[in-house]
Amino acid sequence: MHLPYQRGPLHDLPDTPQAYDAVLAAVTEQALARMTPEGSLEHPDAHDDIGDTSLGITSLLALAWQRGKDPRLPEAVRRSLAFHLRERVYTEDNPGYPNLKAVNSWLPYARYVLAAGAHPIGDWPSTVWALLQAVNVLDAADGLLDGEQRTELRQLAHGYWRRLTEVTFFNPQEAGNQAIGCVVGGLMLARHLPADQGEPVRSRALALYTDAIRAHRVRDRGALLPPEHGGAYDNNYGPISLSFLAQAHRVSGEEIFAQDGDTLARYIDARLTSGGYDNGGPRYSEQHSGFESVLGLRYFSARIGSDLGRYRGDTRWGRHAVQRDGRIDGHFAFMLVWQIQDTTRWHRTPSTRPTRHHLRSGTVSVAFDNRMTPSLIEAGGTYYLPAAVRRQHGFGPVADGFLLCRPMGEVRVADARADGLAAKLVTKPVVGRDHVLRHVRSLYVTDGTSLWMTVAVERLDGAPYLLSGMPYAADDGDRVRRSAEGEVTAAGGLRLTHPTDTGPDHFDARAELTQEQAAFTLAADPRGYGNPDEGWRHLISSSALEAGPAPGAPDGLQVFAVRYGPGGDFAPTFDHDERGLTVRTEAFTAVVGDPVGDARGEPRLTLSA
Repeated sequence: MHLPYQRGPLHDLPDTPQAYDAVLAAVTEQALARMTPEGSLEHPDAHDDIGDTSLGITSLLALAWQRGKDPRLPEAVRRSLAFHLRERVYTEDNPGYPNLKAVNSWLPYARYVLAAGAHPIGDWPSTVWALLQAVNVLDAADGLLDGEQRTELRQLAHGYWRRLTEVTFFNPQEAGNQAIGCVVGGLMLARHLPADQGEPVRSRALALYTDAIRAHRVRDRGALLPPEHGGAYDNNYGPISLSFLAQAHRVSGEEIFAQDGDTLARYIDARLTSGGYDNGGPRYSEQHSGFESVLGLRYFSARIGSDLGRYRGDTRWGRHAVQRDGRIDGHFAFMLVWQIQDTTRWHRTPSTRPTRHHLRSGTVSVAFDNRMTPSLIEAGGTYYLPAAVRRQHGFGPVADGFLLCRPMGEVRVADARADGLAAKLVTKPVVGRDHVLRHVRSLYVTDGTSLWMTVAVERLDGAPYLLSGMPYAADDGDRVRRSAEGEVTAAGGLRLTHPTDTGPDHFDARAELTQEQAAFTLAADPRGYGNPDEGWRHLISSSALEAGPAPGAPDGLQVFAVRYGPGGDFAPTFDHDERGLTVRTEAFTAVVGDPVGDARGEPRLTLSA
């Protein structure tokens, strides 16, 4: 089976002016055929996320008219806008909505579900989206709207802004992308208001960003990030936040948005595999956005000089939202408008700058978590997740069922490159179940095709092994398919084990259940609202690669050696002298300095082909 949302790299979608004109032409024909006598452009099957959708397609038609002057479009824009103003503007408080600071304000908002009280939880973001669709129509109003309709739309947008920032609690779902989107709406709206009204809106938008969003950033992997549903990052909504930061910088010129976007972009670059696969986050563990991410990934790929567009998006949503029949839905249409207007081109080559939380070369990549334990390994077209043993998750030596990967002290990192090789040495003090402090040294070396992982630790009792990951998925053309195997070789013998117990807290990679589904099953709250990453932490056991100790380790040391990806015979040798531990394989020689390191105690690593 294929993972449903991880599809093609987003930078493979043509983004020339001609390609976008073709997209708008297709939207135009669909919209004109769909428009009801009342002027609605909503998809007939839409139920939720609906309150802004007709207005979103109106904004696309307005942009299409700007670019091509199709004579059919002015009337369609006016009729569809009249429908929204007449039928989709709500001023009476939605029954059951608890996030109000003031009741009976009679300021306008958009509904997530049209029926009163049916599902009001999404009204706040739907109003943000309606505000953004409205300001896009205002941006294209010259020659399209008469004075009366233009004034009514401007007043509506101002009302949306006041509803979002005065009547309701700001960002009630603690969703960074929604909050930054609201700020963008204020910045764009301010340009359409008289100076005495516009400047307070702009100032308020900037203050909300600094005080209500930026001041509450969450640290992960050394970066401060906008919080997303209570977590630091979400692999669906995080790149959408990046798009909102790009638009905020485009429309305001404020450097703070560029700086924060650079930080988020470098973070995404560090956690993203070479093949563009990623998982994790407090809302959706494996779902990816599509066109909603393009603006931010493209804009900041140029700024940080890396190929962020390798990100595997849901290319069914590569241009705009669609319903099950493949026909356009106006949800999030503002993102398509902005990416068409932006002239930035993709940066398509990887950054060569060493990054603490990432090792990447060719088709091999290792992303590291806060503890500098791999969170995702990619080699030979296969993706390996951290395995679980007795509720402990990660990659590392296991002795008596105890996983030695959680640091008790400072984690240190050294990078080296030589002769087409890239390497990273991670050293961390670890306390075992016996309370003994040990020094774990993990060496990762790649030639761009295979990955060698060598782990050395003071000798362990019993029958230790190296927990070497769980094969989970593999590239299959432009898709990612589920997998429970990979091309892995170990110097000391290798076994792939699967849980013997059953139940939601034992994950067998051979089953059809996805990691996302299993994680939501273990989460405390319902699917769509719980944090699957927190749920996944409750996992007791999983499928796991287990590598035995390599033969020939120096006295006093236990050494484990594993190769991910293709290669011939694998028989590494190890020596220990005054320089430290020397590792020799068929591809490289590396010298790992002893724990005392240099005069400052830093780890030493030398590498040669």
